[in-house]
Amino acid sequence: MTTGFKYAILASGSTGNATYIETDKQKILVDAGLTAKKIEESLESIGRSASDIDSLLITHEHSDHIKGVGVLARRYHMNVYANELTWHKLLDDNMLGKIPPEQIRTFEMGKTLTFDDIDIESFGVSHDAVAPQFYRFMKDNKSFVILTDTGYVSDRMAGTIEDADAYIMEANHDIEMLRMGPYPFRTKQRILSDKGHLSNEDGAMAALTVIGNHTKRIFLGHRSQHNNIKELAHMTMETSLQQHDVDTHVVQIIDTSHVDSSPLYEI
Repeated sequence: MTTGFKYAILASGSTGNATYIETDKQKILVDAGLTAKKIEESLESIGRSASDIDSLLITHEHSDHIKGVGVLARRYHMNVYANELTWHKLLDDNMLGKIPPEQIRTFEMGKTLTFDDIDIESFGVSHDAVAPQFYRFMKDNKSFVILTDTGYVSDRMAGTIEDADAYIMEANHDIEMLRMGPYPFRTKQRILSDKGHLSNEDGAMAALTVIGNHTKRIFLGHRSQHNNIKELAHMTMETSLQQHDVDTHVVQIIDTSHVDSSPLYEI
């Protein structure tokens, strides 16, 4: 039996998000913000199959996180988890189509659930959804955190996610690119608000707050296709870490893609 677990970022960006987590006993998706077909193809690209997924965890109801959830749930009979307020929104607005009642599972904010051999802790974030939450995965003293879709990182959030082995950390936009970009003024204000998204600078400061001796990888997540550039996001994180004496050979900064899956990483 192996220790730790494996993970892959199937897609991360404003157009769609999905992350895969694997242990000896569990195969889990976090969000499915792409079509079911694209999720299936992304899993095949890392040698995995959607038919093996046990559980799908939803962070919140925005389309770039749930687009493929309904089809995958019906096609593969996987259990789907979200908190009660998010479920009310999803079901009342018929955002997923019909989900068999036995597959609808509740994972309340601020709770830790055990899925066979892995513990998963949910924590709330500040975003313009009904009850957005993200997750920390813990097994054999190893942990992996997903943190995107938040306007800021509170002390409470930071305390929940500190010193993980790896993070998906939001680097959504460059502030000046967003301000000068094509979005309507109201959309720009939403993104820049406390219920919006972390900028490159915000994500770098959040990373500096939470990383510790265990931290080895920071994946730059949820990058906007209109208001950011991969190289700029990477440089901002790298420069911030180096200015605070973090060795970026020890703590790797890894870009993500809204189209192509990452390799399967081991933690």
